[in-house]
Amino acid sequence: MSGYKPHFEIIGNYRLIDDGVRPEATIMLRANEREMHEADTGVGPVDALAKVLKKSLKTIFPEVDQIKLIDFSSKIFDPGAGTAAGVEVEILFSNGKDAWRVKAFSENINKASFMALVDGFEYGIYIAREKTD
Repeated sequence: MSGYKPHFEIIGNYRLIDDGVRPEATIMLRANEREMHEADTGVGPVDALAKVLKKSLKTIFPEVDQIKLIDFSSKIFDPGAGTAAGVEVEILFSNGKDAWRVKAFSENINKASFMALVDGFEYGIYIAREKTD
């Protein structure tokens, strides 16, 4: 989509603290000329990342509250690389009407998960706004 301007951008990197009990994710993002810095916890790292993204975005994009993560899978590439193998994460999202899949790749499963979550929420905002414009 040449010339597409995302509805939000992540400023810097996400932060993830996983003590094995209650992971905490922190992000900074910019949307509609506002910068937000949020943190949230989850039952696992992906849940914490999804919750902090949703918490930040729904203040400007209320449609994000309808977006749900329906399925999550990961696949490693080059099994010979062991724990350093690249990982592809695929997430299925739904807003109750539409469903979409997003994939992301990284050598870090948490980073791949975060990139897929960002793209999935972005697409959810896009289709909600596209249908109302």
